[in-house]
Amino acid sequence: MLQAIQKASMILILAAAVFACQNDKKVREAALNEVSGGVQPTEATAVPEPQSTQLPAGPITSIEFLAGDRHNFGKIKAGAKARHVFKFKNTGKEPLIIADAKASCGCTTPSWPKEPIAPGKIGELVVEFDSSGKFGGQSKRVTIVANTNPPETYCYMEGEVEEDAAAAKQE
Repeated sequence: MLQAIQKASMILILAAAVFACQNDKKVREAALNEVSGGVQPTEATAVPEPQSTQLPAGPITSIEFLAGDRHNFGKIKAGAKARHVFKFKNTGKEPLIIADAKASCGCTTPSWPKEPIAPGKIGELVVEFDSSGKFGGQSKRVTIVANTNPPETYCYMEGEVEEDAAAAKQE
């Protein structure tokens, strides 16, 4: 493996010397063909960096869901929406700052308070699940990014989407 790397490095150095010293297009093309083994170069494409949410700066606090971090919406018909309000309390000694709340898929939409929640105070995270195009058991996770330890806290919307009999007959 080391010998292959050394050989490839030497070929690249020689190719660079040929390119730097020659102005003749045919000589450059021949050198490129020799170095690449006949493989045509392709243009590199940038790979997008995963988007990460900036964690709130400042002191750390804690969060606690008052009725638990899971809500079962039961059975709903396909196309219906399930909505739940997760009430939480800032159980720390510093203001709770929620930087972001993101769902595990586009069918679930969280909304959260943009203002800091004072220590001991209660806030609400509203989560709406759209069952359009869904069928069967569903479990959707919402990730809350805040000045807590750990910085990510989770809550879940779960339930079952039943096929709409009228829509099934039309298909």
